[in-house]
Amino acid sequence: MSKYTKSIVASGHPLVSEAAGIVLKEGGNAFDAVVAAGFASTVVEPALNNLGGGGLLLGHSAEKGHNLFFDFFVDTPGIGSKNGVDKPHFFPVTVQFSGSKQIFNVGLGSVAVPGTLKGLLYTHKRLGFMELADVLAPAIQLAKSHVVNERQAYFLKLLYPIMTLFPEGNTIYKPDGDYLKEGARQVNNDLSSFLEMVAAGDGDMFYHGEIAKRISLDMEANGGLLTYQDLAAYEVKERTPMAVSFRDYKLLTAPAPSMGGALIGLSLSLQSLYGRPNYPFAEDEYLLHTTGLMQEVEKIRKSGFSTEKDLKAFFNATQGEQSVENIRLFSRGTTHISIADKNGNCASMTCSNGEGSGYFAPGTGVMLNNMMGEDDLHPEGFHSSPSGQRVGSMMSPSLLTKDGDVKLVIGSGGSKRIRTAVTQVLYQVVDYKRSLQEAIDAPRLHWDGDVVQVEPGFPAKAVETLASRVKINEWAAKGVYFGGVHAVIPGIEGVADARRGGGVIEIE
Repeated sequence: MSKYTKSIVASGHPLVSEAAGIVLKEGGNAFDAVVAAGFASTVVEPALNNLGGGGLLLGHSAEKGHNLFFDFFVDTPGIGSKNGVDKPHFFPVTVQFSGSKQIFNVGLGSVAVPGTLKGLLYTHKRLGFMELADVLAPAIQLAKSHVVNERQAYFLKLLYPIMTLFPEGNTIYKPDGDYLKEGARQVNNDLSSFLEMVAAGDGDMFYHGEIAKRISLDMEANGGLLTYQDLAAYEVKERTPMAVSFRDYKLLTAPAPSMGGALIGLSLSLQSLYGRPNYPFAEDEYLLHTTGLMQEVEKIRKSGFSTEKDLKAFFNATQGEQSVENIRLFSRGTTHISIADKNGNCASMTCSNGEGSGYFAPGTGVMLNNMMGEDDLHPEGFHSSPSGQRVGSMMSPSLLTKDGDVKLVIGSGGSKRIRTAVTQVLYQVVDYKRSLQEAIDAPRLHWDGDVVQVEPGFPAKAVETLASRVKINEWAAKGVYFGGVHAVIPGIEGVADARRGGGVIEIE
């Protein structure tokens, strides 16, 4: 007999949730659904996610009775490079955000070894139930045509210089000479054809076959670092989820080399030391305590909280012997999907393409990432890391469990705000017994190292008290800066963060 009466999906785009819902209706499990949603996301959220990026998935298999973690984030490129690249095709572009500008590095020299395609196919092969062609059918249809919504139009506008850097991008995003806006119909014929090839079982061409060869030739001829050997050597890593106790619960989250899970665990462990709060949510003491906690986490992080040994010592947990020394952290644009099916299977997956490199894998409609062009990823200088190394991430797909049962599937996009967004939602659900909807809708804080960023919605008196103790920056409106938490209580409800224009689907 089924454990729950319905399956639930929460994601950053209604069409992504709908794709997962279609698969669930047709008899697929949570892993079929998350793969379907992942492929659909690369079609309708191309400014955030792409098959040329990387991701992490944390799952609970009800049938097998265990938890699992798949790491398909990017690797540093350059394996087998004969003479190296003296002057990579690598240059800055300026992106105009509201009120400020930010410079990103793009081009063929910014591309790291992509993992998303292989990760989705690996997940389906290991845990899926349906035929691959049926799982990909919704994404294929969306690639042939879908309408750009308001939130995606905003992201596309921000990344205009990158999305249109090469002719392939102009074909997709400026089909009639005008850049796509809200309400426009987006078509990616190359991507739909490529997905049909993947559905037929030829996805490995991207890593070992003709497509890999064409990517390699492009890179070699035009100052890229990615090689055929890089693509052929890429592997999905299965790791043991990190487990962190919090009150009567256990949080399962991303292990090393991701640092996001460790920092969420650090926040929860510190919170546990203080006992349950005896002050109201959102009032003076809440703001002061939450800010102080964020400052303490940042202080500990800067003091050297960076290796597996440090994590074990702090959390008293075993997570394998892999080291995170010399692993660089990446933290940029992301999207998240949470799913729980009615049989008790759960999947929490976060993916990213950075801002994208501008370069499309020939004939695929797939833009590759720009992870090698992130300055916070390479503090010792660009292109200084050894080849074949898994890059670290702030992404933190998580499951909150109690007595072995999953009580909450959760994760977020939002760069460095992922950890603070997720922990603030967890605090509210666990310590304040607030509903999931209330917790995700509630205003958030983020300590960015110099100032507390404050969303609107807190009581004026509490904000004044906080401002008397520390420098603050009050925002006029809630926004994507503060993350996009999409979460599911298995069998009960799902909530998609309005900051990201998300959508929820329930399947009876």
